[in-house]
Amino acid sequence: MSQRPTPDWRLFHGDNVPRTPAMPEAPPWRSFGRAPDGRSPDGSSPEGAPADAPPPRPYLIGRAEADIVNAALHLRRPLLVTGHPGTGKSSLAHAIARELSLGEVLHWPVNSRSSLQDALYRYDAIGRLRESTLVREHGGAEPDIGSFLRLGPVGTALVPGDRPRALLVDELDKGDVDLPNDLLTVFEEGAYEIPELARLPEESAEVAVLTADSDGRRARVVRGRVRCSEFPVVVITSNGERDFPPAFLRRCLRLDLPDPDERRLRDIVAAHLGPDALTQAEDVLTAFLERRAHGELATDQLLNAVFLRKGGLGLDADGLLDAVLHRLGGAV
Repeated sequence: MSQRPTPDWRLFHGDNVPRTPAMPEAPPWRSFGRAPDGRSPDGSSPEGAPADAPPPRPYLIGRAEADIVNAALHLRRPLLVTGHPGTGKSSLAHAIARELSLGEVLHWPVNSRSSLQDALYRYDAIGRLRESTLVREHGGAEPDIGSFLRLGPVGTALVPGDRPRALLVDELDKGDVDLPNDLLTVFEEGAYEIPELARLPEESAEVAVLTADSDGRRARVVRGRVRCSEFPVVVITSNGERDFPPAFLRRCLRLDLPDPDERRLRDIVAAHLGPDALTQAEDVLTAFLERRAHGELATDQLLNAVFLRKGGLGLDADGLLDAVLHRLGGAV
């Protein structure tokens, strides 16, 4: 039985009449102003979120899967996480960082143009040359090279510190075929070199460079060499679109996140939308389970549908469900 929509739920009417409606409350996982690093319905706000941010949403994971995470932590090995969309692969890194108090998660979203060089550091040689020319013309001091060099997420993760950093390498299978082996070398050594700094004279051996952290902090690099003191907590996600080299797989711990069953789905909905969220949305859950049995669906699609139903927004199993619970594979 569908719920009658509230009279004012339609913000857009399609009648070309200008209005200034008050925007409704956003879903918890789409409240960017209050939780700037929230990545998905299974994610959580990072350490350092604004004071008025909502409390972090719990990440639900089975005991067997959590044991694999612990094994990776003890062995200081990257965790290669696979699973269908919406199973919480990317959010796992945020959950680990929050629970272990590791601070902001360093995020490297991989695509077909990604290179390890960019993930380690970027050097703005043209900007430095331009700035040097300007200051020489006006009799100023040579600009600091550290102002033109910024570490990437992987490079920042390997900066030595008292606590390890959390690094999310997202969708590695979208990258170049050689990228896994390139990463393997850096992860095995726990170090890399910045040639532009290694060539500096001895009196300039120590340079403060910008990191990938959102707060603009700097790291001191000595003689162009960066080597971690604690191996970072590395979560690598994959959608299973291609196979990785055996040498890479041998050095990772593999975790396949299963699709949540009905009981886990109920727990997820309760965690994100409150324990009574399914009271008026049992038919939505039933429709989700039926459709998932015949095609790939993600957990966040269910959360979107329940959120609309909970707000009395006119969602029924035969109407907007077709738009919200569309299959993720095959023709659109």
